[in-house]
Amino acid sequence: MNYRLLGLLLLLPLLSCAQDLKQDTVALSADSIRMSSGKVVSIETYARRFNPRRALLYSAILPGMGQVYNKKYWKVPLVYGGLVGLILVVDFYNQKGNQFRNDLFDLLNSPNGTILSPNGFTEAQLRNGIEITRRQRDYFMIFTGFMYLLQLIDAHVDAHLKEFDLNPKLKVSIVPMMDNNYYTGTNTGVTIKLRF
Repeated sequence: MNYRLLGLLLLLPLLSCAQDLKQDTVALSADSIRMSSGKVVSIETYARRFNPRRALLYSAILPGMGQVYNKKYWKVPLVYGGLVGLILVVDFYNQKGNQFRNDLFDLLNSPNGTILSPNGFTEAQLRNGIEITRRQRDYFMIFTGFMYLLQLIDAHVDAHLKEFDLNPKLKVSIVPMMDNNYYTGTNTGVTIKLRF
């Protein structure tokens, strides 16, 4: 009995004529939205203008050029400031190490067998100074290489993310906040507002 009732309930919608489609008699009018004669650029074509490989190549040839290609001009002083600063530190430690080395050679080649160098250092202090300045110089050379790689990666990733800058509805803002609460008193802080 239950199977017959279930079968009848399943066949009933198939037998109804409510599913018949009739010809639509509503007249369609012309569209009221008109395009201006300006050039329309889709997001995909705009994003393709910024080739990540080209940005990487430009940054590899001349540091900061990938940032200029991506039109992030404010990053160029950061790139050059970081690289020049690190190169100056490498040069400082190199000169200091050469000074210690020259003082050590002068101390070892002195004919009268003095214990102190002209600058007042002993042989052990000069050897220690040479090792410390060599190690610091090498560390900062590695940091300079990392800075160079960082600007390469920044240019490449920024070119990849160029299409995400196109939606004007997306907005992240950081706003200072002050809340007066009876129990906790005045609270200050920073709120992050996301708008979609």
